[in-house]
Formats: sequence, structure tokens, C-alpha cells
Amino acid sequence: MPQISRHFLTIAASGTKPRRTVHYRRCGSGPLLLLVHQSPRSSAEYEDLMRRWSHSFTCIAPDSPGFGQSDPLPGVPDVGDFADAIVEFLDILGVSRCCAYGFHSGGIILAHLLKRHPDRLSALAIGGYAIWTAEEMRTFGERYIPEFHPKPYGEHLAWLWNRILEQSWFFPWFDPRDETRLSGAHADPDRVNAIVMEMLDAGNAYRFGYRAVLLAPGEVPPPDADTAPVLLSAYRGDPFGAHLDRIDQLPKNWRAEKVETPADHQDLSFAFLRDHAESACPALAEDNDAGFVAVGDGLIHWRGTRGARNMVLHAPGAELTEPSPGILAIDVPGHGLSSNFANYPAAIEAARVALGASKVLWPALPLGDPEILYPDLTPDRFGGYLQRAWSVARALVMFAPWYAADPKHAISVEQNALIDEAIALRARALLRAGQSAATWHHEIASHLKMEPRP
Repeated sequence: MPQISRHFLTIAASGTKPRRTVHYRRCGSGPLLLLVHQSPRSSAEYEDLMRRWSHSFTCIAPDSPGFGQSDPLPGVPDVGDFADAIVEFLDILGVSRCCAYGFHSGGIILAHLLKRHPDRLSALAIGGYAIWTAEEMRTFGERYIPEFHPKPYGEHLAWLWNRILEQSWFFPWFDPRDETRLSGAHADPDRVNAIVMEMLDAGNAYRFGYRAVLLAPGEVPPPDADTAPVLLSAYRGDPFGAHLDRIDQLPKNWRAEKVETPADHQDLSFAFLRDHAESACPALAEDNDAGFVAVGDGLIHWRGTRGARNMVLHAPGAELTEPSPGILAIDVPGHGLSSNFANYPAAIEAARVALGASKVLWPALPLGDPEILYPDLTPDRFGGYLQRAWSVARALVMFAPWYAADPKHAISVEQNALIDEAIALRARALLRAGQSAATWHHEIASHLKMEPRP
């Protein structure tokens, strides 16, 4: 199976624009194909598609600003700002021109990129292109994108679970009527969890990506416009399928087509893009103080100084913190942004060698019974696992171990550790780790038993 690599790329501050980091995925070889995801997702939604198309393209999928692992744009950006941000990314990446694919809001952003920077795209394929009416813009408005902030006792997680679940039942999600029902309704906990986790990454910044496209006019040039070739397509059941009928006349290089299934849409888009692919992919830039190192079929996330003497490992259920100068830190297997591995010590040693560190600094063994320390956080039909993670994240800074809630095990409370944002970070780390936290606990215990006594 083709492997997807992951990278960070920093865009320097310029004028009033602050420094920001972009996270992107890469897979394949051949001409470069840019893929822009929909809101509130991340480039992770394209992993299967990137593998399938990797034999014909070098697929590059960035996390849009404010989503996934990419920094947000300042202020309240509009769709033009998001389009320009992609061009800034391409500039630093080293790409002058390429073909592109976007689904739903990703396609809207790319259509505006084509208008603002017509020489940057050789071809564009869009899935489910929205042509909003003035009434729809008023109906959606701010109601579609309410504020999303962590609450002290995790109340925001109940809203999040049900909002993500029900967006597959109705469109818009806040309007449950027979007339708004969708044909692809499901109650798959894993599918819901994938989007929930991306919303937890984005936080309240999710609103700006949505807002930009909800207020964006349908960008269809006049019939006599001369643009790069564009394909608009939608499959049966796509809520934007009917929007294609709202287009009176397309430019000569544009075409619109309805198909039966998502697979038909992807096949049609692939054939179109392959017909308009241009030159081979150039060498691509990436940061040298953060990234991912390939270990077997997986990736280990790292930050800091490659070649540093010490490589720091974190505790179970946590994730790396920004290392001090001259230090290297990784997300251990199954935690943070790292892949899981069957053999933790072997994966850690492979990462140490690849990153040029001399010594591994193991964490202390957490206090408590590992059978109780790490509750089951497997996604369930009603989202109860989210509340379990939040409750543990609160108790962690009140008792040691957290489950021993009595005066004997009380610890001094640091108020900064109880602010909502701090609890949210700990809860997200627990959710990312899941049952890998218990596995890592046992690995630490085994290491300490084998470690020679002074």
C-alpha cells in the first residue's frame, strides 16, 4: 500500500500577516495534484483517495488554516483569504502551477483561487459545488456555525457528538424535517469520531472556514471567460447535487455532470485530472524542526532538534510538549500524532536512530493500577466516551491516581491546569491515545525492570 508522509511548512510573517505553520500530507509520484478538504475536516479525509490516485499523481493535501494541524488565519477571513493562503503555501512549497481537486467547501475555495490566481491551476475538479441563494445565506448564517468553546464539565462534547452525528441525517443539521432528510444517514461511531476529533483540533476556528464558504458567492465565470478546464460533478444523494441545475450557462472550458455514486464521482474526477496533468512534481519544501519519521508502515511525530543528544518520551495518555532548545521529543506509538505499532521499543529505537539522538529519556511510571488508570475510550453510539475522557482529564489534577477520589490521595491543585482549555488538551490527548495508553504503561514498567541499577 502506498505510504502517506506528513510534513510541516512554516510561512514567515509578512506585513500584518503573522507567522503560521501548515501541515500537509503527501503520497505518490508524477505531476502534482493539490487536494483541498471540506470543513470541518482535515487532509486526513483524503488518505484513501491519495493512495488510489498515487500511481498517477504526487498528491499534496494541506490542512486548511485553522483545521487539522495548521495554524488559523488572523481576524475573520473571507473565502478570498483562504484562497490566497493556499497560494502562499504553494509559493513556499515550491510549486508554481498544478491541477487541483476539492470537495464541497474545498471546491469553493479552489474556485475562488482560480479566479484570483488564474495562472496557478492547470485544471480543477470539484465535487458538490454550492451555488447559494440569498435566502440560503440568510438561513444558514451564523446559526450553522455556533461558537465552540470547552465548558468546565464537558457540556460542549454532548453538543458536538450529536451535531456531527445528525449532520448525516439532515441538511442543514439544525433543521430536522422530512424535507431536509439526507439519503446517507448513518450512526457509525467511528465515522462520527473521526470528525469529532477534527473538530477538537480546530476548536472555535472551525467557524471561520465554514463562514468563509457559506458567505461566498458561487464563482461561475461568464460564458465567454477563458479559464483553465473545470469539472463540476455531484453524485445522487449529495445535498449540493441540485445546485448544478442553478447554473444557467458554463464557460467553454467548464462542464457539469451528475453521477450515481461517490465512486463514480471520484473516477470521473480522476480521469479528468489525469487528462490535464502537466509536468513532474518539483522538489518540495518542509520544516527541519518538526515533522514525521517513517518507521515501517507508520509514522512517528517529532519536534525539536534532529541529532540532539536526548530524545524525550512522555507519559501514557499524554503527548509531546514543545521541547527546549537542543532537545528532541516524540509522540510515542499510538499517542498524539504518531501511528500505533505492535512493538513499541523497536519503533522508538528506530525513531531514535532515524532522528540521530544518542539517548532515550524514559518517563517515570505513573502511579496507580493500569487496569483502572486507562478507561475504555472506544467510540460508542451515544458519545459517552467523550465525557469519560473529560472527567478523567479534570480528576488528573486533583488526585493521584485520579480514580482515588479521597482526602488521602488529594494533590495540590494548580489553577492553570483547571482552565477549560487545559482540560481540553488533556482530554484530547487521552482520546488520541485510547487503549494505547495502557500498552505504553506496561512498556514503561518492563523497561524499568530491565534497567540496570546504579
